[in-house]
Amino acid sequence: MFRYHCLNPIAEVGLEKFTDQYVKTDDLAEADGILVRSAAMHEMELPENLLAIARAGAGVNNIPLDRCAQKGIVVFNTPGANANGVKELVIAGMLLASRDVVGGIEWVKENQDDENVGKNAEKAKKKYAGTEIEGKKLGIVGLGAIGVRVANVAKHLGMEVYGYDPYVSVDAAWNLSRDVKHVLNVEEIYEECDYITIHVPLMDATRGMIGQEAIGKMKDGVILLNFARDLLVDEQAVLMGIKSGKIRKYVSDFPNSVTAGQDGCIVIPHLGASTEESEDNCAVMAVKELKNYLENGNIINSVNYPQCDMGICAQAGRVAIFHENKANMITKFTACFGDIGINISDMTNKSRGEVAYTMLDIETPASTEIIKKLQSINGVFRVRVVK
Repeated sequence: MFRYHCLNPIAEVGLEKFTDQYVKTDDLAEADGILVRSAAMHEMELPENLLAIARAGAGVNNIPLDRCAQKGIVVFNTPGANANGVKELVIAGMLLASRDVVGGIEWVKENQDDENVGKNAEKAKKKYAGTEIEGKKLGIVGLGAIGVRVANVAKHLGMEVYGYDPYVSVDAAWNLSRDVKHVLNVEEIYEECDYITIHVPLMDATRGMIGQEAIGKMKDGVILLNFARDLLVDEQAVLMGIKSGKIRKYVSDFPNSVTAGQDGCIVIPHLGASTEESEDNCAVMAVKELKNYLENGNIINSVNYPQCDMGICAQAGRVAIFHENKANMITKFTACFGDIGINISDMTNKSRGEVAYTMLDIETPASTEIIKKLQSINGVFRVRVVK
């Protein structure tokens, strides 16, 4: 029996995927797994028995990944589950920035009591005239699940699309329209494109990547869109760019005191993945990942441990070991089993940066003795009996 705890409301269509092997608990301290969306977990005391955290969404800035890795707690996210919802809002953002729809709507509201509002609108609308996106150049920085979808739709809308991603995955490459120009230097996007949208994860290498230097290389009148993470952009530099005429519009899905209400800024209240469909998709995917790990030890879509899938265990036992990624660890593990006469029928070892994950299927159930031996090895964070 497994116990799970929800730190945020999780769509019922996802929770319905749990079987009678699972019990929902309101007590975090007794949870084997946690489901979370936006709840801040960095200051949270994590229970010793906690095995996994599944984030129903893509971003994991609210979760202490390194601390979880050191405790042998696997953190999952749901890449691509909300990609369509974000893609649609990116396209909406481009249109809102190209045609001053927001300004026009506000004018109508301000003149709602004017009985000649329709007639006067014909004169006023010149102020809100914009440009079409067909034939314009769109630069996409980051060709993940969202970036690829934006690229493909933009091609259908008649745009000339440039894509930059030095780490584009095989799946993304297969799904990407062959008409998208894949550039090798992000500066080409800065220099050539009328619209630039960023879709990269937030990490040290990308923090503030759109700053004064990058903006200085962009075309005059560029439209910049940020539906990824607010800290990817130096928004003070953006405001300077708007005042100088370098940036025509900045569209952001991350409201804050810097850009809210500022001229040239269209700020949306973080609606990218806020659709019923996205929330349902994320919930279903998160629950499936959590179940597969708790029941089988398999790790799919983790952000702090490597991918590892051995299917369903057909042997008497399965043991999972979380440990440092260093030489001679496998030799020590197998020696422990050999010393007490337990035969290993199958095993796999995967690493990710400084951490590694080893699963072993064994022909007899794991004893208390073997677990203690494994736990005593220097560099082992956690040993888990999966079966």
